[in-house]
Amino acid sequence: MNANVGTLDRGARIVVGVALIAATVAGAIGPWGWLGVVPIATGLFRFCPAYLPLGLNTCSTRSDK
Repeated sequence: MNANVGTLDRGARIVVGVALIAATVAGAIGPWGWLGVVPIATGLFRFCPAYLPLGLNTCSTRSDK
């Protein structure tokens, strides 16, 4: 598994995931908010399986000279 989720993407995923779970716990949205676990997991592992078939990669490239 190569990392394909960059820093900004990673932070956004974690924030959205936590917000969805918090809204579910607070009763503001239904049980579908538990799907917030998915963006949290992809943010923590820095890997998104949906990016593979699309050829996406938000990680920055490093050029060591």
